[in-house]
Amino acid sequence: MIKTDDYQFERIPAPLISWYRANKRDLPWRENHDPYRVWVSEIMLQQTRVEAVKEYYVRFLTELPTVYDLANCEESKLLKLWEGLGYYSRARNLQKTAKLVCENYDGKFPETVKELLKLPGIGEYTAGAISSIAHYKRTPAIDGNVFRVISRLTENPTDISEPKYRAYLTEKLLEIYPEEGVGCSDFTQSLMELGALICKPQSPDCGLCPLSKICRSFAHKTQENFPILPQKKEKKVEKLCVFILETPNGLAVRKRENGVLKGMNEFPSFPKKSFKACLEELGLYEFSIIRHRKFKHIFTHIVWEMDVYYVKSGYVDLPCYTLSELENQISLPTAFKQCLAILKE
Repeated sequence: MIKTDDYQFERIPAPLISWYRANKRDLPWRENHDPYRVWVSEIMLQQTRVEAVKEYYVRFLTELPTVYDLANCEESKLLKLWEGLGYYSRARNLQKTAKLVCENYDGKFPETVKELLKLPGIGEYTAGAISSIAHYKRTPAIDGNVFRVISRLTENPTDISEPKYRAYLTEKLLEIYPEEGVGCSDFTQSLMELGALICKPQSPDCGLCPLSKICRSFAHKTQENFPILPQKKEKKVEKLCVFILETPNGLAVRKRENGVLKGMNEFPSFPKKSFKACLEELGLYEFSIIRHRKFKHIFTHIVWEMDVYYVKSGYVDLPCYTLSELENQISLPTAFKQCLAILKE
């Protein structure tokens, strides 16, 4: 359902841009609008809170200040820089895109959404953000914040997951974008900023909103009813046995071969079965179980319930590292890194 009505979208930009310029947060990716910096920040901010990203972003840009540095970075270093941010396919796609930008575009990011969409890991929102924020083009970037802001302003009863709704908002916003220039950058960011700071999912600060006079939800006290969200699916639960193997050569690590986090480092893990059968798969028949603890990790669509065993064993045919190396040099996804706590009890 898309409600078409006489809402005056043209009344949005002026007060919103003015508010943004006076109230925007001081964020490291706003120091300049270099396309590389904008792109890295937008990828990092996918599924991740702003406060959590700041430190990662500064460290990443310090180590890899240009798209050429990223293109030529060792994967192990890249994954270590990304460690803790999750969704590791984002990091791999970053490097794929960096290489393509260097090889096909002489290190300069395309300006149009059409060209940007050809690059790995860049969807409609990210393409719009790069094009408008970095290149000052009239290209809307619609994320969750923008859906929420516009849905409340217009009291639109459409489920935001419907593709037609994104197309409708893109059309309406495109009509009211400023002419090409810094105004485009500010308008894109102002919509996101309003959603992040004022038009929050719960308890919006309507008294501080520059658009309250033209907000139908505010007028009718229906803010909590919008936006219309898709029904959440129940997360699948997977049960795993995970082994912190202390061998004469150190703690054993291997690459995941299947499923979530495929290709990432892991402590040897198996679908839930007897720990003895798991260890026998690793060729271990003599071992001592020092400690057993339960850990949980929640992904977007899956919950891992992990039985973690701290085991002392003989040699095993896997790469092994010291605890210091695992903490400071080797990339480990958060799901497995948390398991190191079992060693320190």
